[in-house]
Amino acid sequence: MQNRIRDFGVKIGNLEPGSQNKITDVQGVAVGHSTVRNGDINTGVTSIIPHQRNIFENKVTGASYVVNGFGKTAGLVQLDELGVIETPILLTNTFGVGQCMTSLVRYMLDENEQIGRTTGTINPIVGECNDMFLNDIRSLAVREEHVIEALRTATFDFEEGGVGAGTGMKCFGLKGGIGSASRKIPLSYGNYTLGVLVLSNFGSMENFILNGDQVGRRLVRKFSKAIDEQDKGSIMIIVATDLPVSSRQMKRIIKRSGAGLARTGSIFGNGSGDIVIGFSTANQIKHDQGELQSLQMLPEDDIDQAFMASVEATEEAILNSMVTAETTVGRNGNTLYSLKEFIEEV
Repeated sequence: MQNRIRDFGVKIGNLEPGSQNKITDVQGVAVGHSTVRNGDINTGVTSIIPHQRNIFENKVTGASYVVNGFGKTAGLVQLDELGVIETPILLTNTFGVGQCMTSLVRYMLDENEQIGRTTGTINPIVGECNDMFLNDIRSLAVREEHVIEALRTATFDFEEGGVGAGTGMKCFGLKGGIGSASRKIPLSYGNYTLGVLVLSNFGSMENFILNGDQVGRRLVRKFSKAIDEQDKGSIMIIVATDLPVSSRQMKRIIKRSGAGLARTGSIFGNGSGDIVIGFSTANQIKHDQGELQSLQMLPEDDIDQAFMASVEATEEAILNSMVTAETTVGRNGNTLYSLKEFIEEV
């Protein structure tokens, strides 16, 4: 059982979390990991499955938002043009994007015999962060078997921290990785959930803010060797909800993740790729569209609750990614310490 940020008495925001306080509180969403560790190699793959049906046949409403575009993601152009997601979402290291794309295509071809035969192709979605501080990224260690493992092992209760794509990540000069959180959104016409998963690999230690407290400056003084550096390295933020929204509304909601990111101390630095991908499971779009489509949409006057949920869940997910990650020694003996070793002191 991993200790998360709330276990240390830190409560973020005002909205109530879901039962697990993870992205998988959105019904049907699952997350899987493949962790690759071997000496100087510390990397992996994480999968986010939007629902448990055939995703190509039952696409989900989606959108992406680029806070700062220093990134090498795949699939976002078509996602923003059509407003739908038709594959699982994969996260990995920067040089693993190509392998993940190819492997995800193969996975989808195995699941859907009509792709490339009686219908069109497929739009694989892959996000990345640069894990070269702890990982020998030049080794190109991510293989197809790692992608398939991450997809096949996806579950509703998953590990956080230095696991899967988060294995080699650094956040505010400390160990980063995978983190998640969720929020309930009670409305007059129904109760809904919004969940966030992050791959955290960004930030300058001096700028780190913990629930409004600028603890980063105190942390810098604790290290004999400065770990502080410019705000760079990237974050991938995945937002899921069961709110009935259009792609346009989804983009508005995920934009607010940037506010949650800023609350932790990020300035969206020049070398940091800060990218958000979001989807709603409420409006599933059939691949074969032989008739008019009918989609439900949240009234704009009620969207502020979703905005707040996006902000709070993103902030808490980042903190969870840091406090669940273990201190790690990686490439060339480079070491990143876990936030949990200092949280009682700061």
